Amino acid sequence: MKQIAGHFHARRVAAGSLAQNLVTRPILGDEGRMGTSCRSRGYADAPRRGLSALVTRPRAEAAGLAEALAARGIEAVVEPLLDIRYRDLPAPDLAGVQAILCTSANGVRALARLTAERAVPLLAVGEASAARARAEGFARVESAGGAVGDLVRLAQQRLDPAAGRLFNVAGSLVAGDLAGELRARGFAVDRMVLYEACPAAALGGAAARALGAGTIDFALFFSPRTAAIFARLAERAGVTEAMGPVTALSLSAAADAALGSLRFRERHIAERPNQGSLLTALDRVLAERCRA
Repeated sequence: MKQIAGHFHARRVAAGSLAQNLVTRPILGDEGRMGTSCRSRGYADAPRRGLSALVTRPRAEAAGLAEALAARGIEAVVEPLLDIRYRDLPAPDLAGVQAILCTSANGVRALARLTAERAVPLLAVGEASAARARAEGFARVESAGGAVGDLVRLAQQRLDPAAGRLFNVAGSLVAGDLAGELRARGFAVDRMVLYEACPAAALGGAAARALGAGTIDFALFFSPRTAAIFARLAERAGVTEAMGPVTALSLSAAADAALGSLRFRERHIAERPNQGSLLTALDRVLAERCRA
């Protein structure tokens, strides 16, 4: 059996409090990062208002992102396009499981609701999921740092098919086939759907009005599904022609493609499929506009 314990970090990160308001206030003056305090941002209406960004993540994930935007002097308009609904199920049987695999922070939350088990090693798809696992008290957590393919590779490196089955926490709809990829490599995998991500029926009034008025500067998309939902709801709300002032930043090329033919001011794709890389892309845009 391969030794996996030394590869896991036992550091625990304190859980952040969930933001309750739909809009966070910007940090003004010289408090922003990456030059957001510069007077020339390339916007004709910069003197009358600050920058704002549409955040399409589920509410639990939107809180930390809104704080990161506020640190850059950007107001976050939170418009969750997916409503996360946890399933009430019996606690999963984790006896004999050598590792838990989670592809989202929502999966970690769903699992933590159902079981008090925290000692089984947990492999997370990215840093956000890993941070959530540590905050929930899981003792041995490691991040694959990106996408499902990265998680498959990490599992191959850290785990042994002969050392026990794997437990894959899943949502009702997922990108990729993690369980199938690992089974093809000889692992026994139990896959359990613990939550559903239900699409929004319409854009909220505040978001639709802000888009229609041209007061949204950035729109952030973290999955192909949320990007496709946005494109559909924007058409339904009659604001597809109002994307001229908006710069779209997507976590992946697939998410960008799901935006279809919407005519944004600019479209950017993160170098890596994680929030830190998306914010780095945003920082580059801000720096370029401050230099303009």
